[in-house]
Amino acid sequence: MTRHSIVVRLNAADRGRVAVTDKDSKVSNLQFISTGKRLDHGVGQILRGLMQRRLYPGETAIDLAILAATVTAADTRISREEDAQDSWTREIDLYLPVSNVDLWSSNARRIERMLRFLTGDIWRVSFRGRQRGMRSLIRRPVRRVSGSFDTVCLFSGGLDSFVGAIDLLESGRDAIFVSHYKDASTKSQEVCAARLSKQYGDFARRNVRANVSFDKNDLPGLGTETTTRGRSFIFFALAALAADAIEGETPIHVPENGLISLNVPLDPLRLGAWSTRTTHPFYMARWQGLLDNLGIGAKLHNPYRFKTKGEMLSECMNGTFIAESYDATVSCSSITKGRWKKLPPGHCGYCTPCLIRRASIEAAFGKDVTEYSVPNLHARALDATKAEATEVRAFQMMHRRLGMDPNLARLLIYKPGPLDDYSAIETSEYAEVFKRGIAEVGTFVNTVRIS
Repeated sequence: MTRHSIVVRLNAADRGRVAVTDKDSKVSNLQFISTGKRLDHGVGQILRGLMQRRLYPGETAIDLAILAATVTAADTRISREEDAQDSWTREIDLYLPVSNVDLWSSNARRIERMLRFLTGDIWRVSFRGRQRGMRSLIRRPVRRVSGSFDTVCLFSGGLDSFVGAIDLLESGRDAIFVSHYKDASTKSQEVCAARLSKQYGDFARRNVRANVSFDKNDLPGLGTETTTRGRSFIFFALAALAADAIEGETPIHVPENGLISLNVPLDPLRLGAWSTRTTHPFYMARWQGLLDNLGIGAKLHNPYRFKTKGEMLSECMNGTFIAESYDATVSCSSITKGRWKKLPPGHCGYCTPCLIRRASIEAAFGKDVTEYSVPNLHARALDATKAEATEVRAFQMMHRRLGMDPNLARLLIYKPGPLDDYSAIETSEYAEVFKRGIAEVGTFVNTVRIS
């Protein structure tokens, strides 16, 4: 087992000694500025996009973006298999320069708990002051200016975020959409953005994007990790960066159906490597507390937390447009998994997100024109020894369990994490959306044969 310490250096002049807590840990330095004051690794990319739209976030929000980018670096470059004692739980220390040491240090334990819940790893974070000459990382106008935007929304190129974008634009909100992308997801985001532009006009004006990524040259000697359990930390931080630049308390819309958001394990082993807590209500409440403590005027909101994916589609404010355009979106958990068969990026058709997608489209529209690597799950018996059958069987079993005992849902929704932040009425709503979501998928998969 190897404990890792990542020390953030703003630029080459940041040479001050940083005392790491664990002297035996592997220490890696991560530099964020190569020339001048232009931040690298995608943080500068989104800052430039915001400033081009007359949006100037504060230094605390920039600190948060750098922290989140560092979390991304650790999450994607420290191997669970090679560096964790149990091949899962990594031990990671982060050391960051910030604009207000006292403010950040008072929130260190909260951040560590959030990251532990999100990734399953053991984190420690430590803060120090920025070096001289780095008090401000962007140039702001003398007089405060602000663009016309009044809300922020995450935009991934997925089906839920596409519905969220349509509903916001239909309602007349002047939203700015924040996207994080990787190479494989770029095309989907661009196609979705193009369709929104055609329908609602110049979506590019509303969309700021960033590719926050780190290669082997950024952190020499480290490996790679593909589970990316920490990915939503950067999503929320980039959205907060945009929200902080808008005057007043700004809503951050996080469009995600209730079934995926709760992510109740379908079987006892599901709290492992491929389970995600990206938009879990407990995690979002912890994030809201952090934003409040940091003085960032933003309110996280998932307007679809009590909706199934099929209900989102059926109730979309532009039903004709979503029915004609859903095929542009991507839902698959790993759109590049077909590369071993020399297939282009696309939907596998049998992972959990693909099954929820297929069921929702069938429920809303009766027919699904999306292309899947397994185009028809009902055409033949699925091989029980292969991945194509794993999630289908899990959904079938959960559907049967709830059919025999519907009240079980009230217990199962607590499996992924606490719901103490919510009222009895809200937790009842979560149980109901879980039941309806499982029923939606169960209706689709119950006649699939497995042998």
